[in-house]
Amino acid sequence: MEFRASHRYAHISAKKARLAANLIRGLEVNRAMEVLRVNQTRGAAFFNKVLASAIANASLNEAVDVNNLVISEARVDEGPLVHGRARFRPGAMGRAMPIRRRTSHIKLAVSERETN
Repeated sequence: MEFRASHRYAHISAKKARLAANLIRGLEVNRAMEVLRVNQTRGAAFFNKVLASAIANASLNEAVDVNNLVISEARVDEGPLVHGRARFRPGAMGRAMPIRRRTSHIKLAVSERETN
């Protein structure tokens, strides 16, 4: 059984958030929480909250042992620009330089570890 959690329209670029996703993909949830707690990036803080939400979703099912969960999917997709478009500020020699406030959609799924 798979339990999901997501954070849509997070104010962080997908490229920066993917660094944290690559750290925890495939880890056990307890180990992933430790890795994210030690990591000092904003992406790790976002993923820490989403992981806590996914664990809480899994704990609602009484048949699931939350200590036996692994991260089956950690994905970051690009979201829309803030305000839906790029804004501009003055640049050198009369040019306009774009300001692109990027967002991302953080998606995480945990599932029970396969017991052989």
